[in-house]
Amino acid sequence: MKSGFIAVIGRANAGKSTLVNVLVGEKVAIVSPKPQTTRDRITGILNTPSMQAAFIDTPGIYRADNLLNSLMQRRAETAAEDVDLVLFVIDAHEGLGERDKALAKKFATGQVPCVTVLTKTDIMPETLLISEIKELSEFCTDIVPVSARKGKNVRELLRVIEARLPEGEPLFPEGIISDRSERFMIAEIMREKILLKFDREVPHGVAVRINGIEDKGGVANVNLDIICEKANHKPILIGKRGAAIKEVSQMAREDMEKFLGKKVFLTTYVRVEENWRARPALLKENGYTDEE
Repeated sequence: MKSGFIAVIGRANAGKSTLVNVLVGEKVAIVSPKPQTTRDRITGILNTPSMQAAFIDTPGIYRADNLLNSLMQRRAETAAEDVDLVLFVIDAHEGLGERDKALAKKFATGQVPCVTVLTKTDIMPETLLISEIKELSEFCTDIVPVSARKGKNVRELLRVIEARLPEGEPLFPEGIISDRSERFMIAEIMREKILLKFDREVPHGVAVRINGIEDKGGVANVNLDIICEKANHKPILIGKRGAAIKEVSQMAREDMEKFLGKKVFLTTYVRVEENWRARPALLKENGYTDEE
């Protein structure tokens, strides 16, 4: 059979996490319209009769402006090392920028085999797509246009991936769909709902810290803290008479129940840790370190 690790790399908001979820067939990475949604390397595992593909979803490539973002960029850059294949993902409907072309050329001519994936093709003119493929074909051997949202051309992408992976034994036991822990996934579910609910800078300054998950009589008691980096963000997150935090918690609880397969009792606190994204000790306490 074919097996291998595949780094999914691209600029912020290119659709990498959505693509990984569709390829794996399960939600293993959170998704929102905002850049910087993905902060960690998350591996989603696809098992077929002839292939086990471990997709490593990475933070988007962009200019870092604080310690957390610098850490995210290092994780994205190192993900392309020690893998069997790179999927370089480009948001095709926005048009090819010089940065897109430079990165595509970098990965296409690197030592690791690369497939260039053009996403969001369902919302762009076919003439533009043809033009972009022609431009990229000057240095990219494998180019696959897809619409992850509509499932368009996903089978073709999987065919190309399988053809490029080496022969090998399974990397993970059958039935495993992610390398991340239950606590990590629960925290990410809550952070996703915050990203979807709140605007501007508030969600980017938020971390979620799990205090405990305890099973009592078939009910998961989840206790967590939402960490914000400015005192004036706390009342925004809580909302008038607690309305905002109740709405976000309800949304998160429903997805937690789907993920855990049981009822969830969720206890949520909002705490302020000033400028935590720039403080190494607080970054580590909130789960962000250089260690993989």
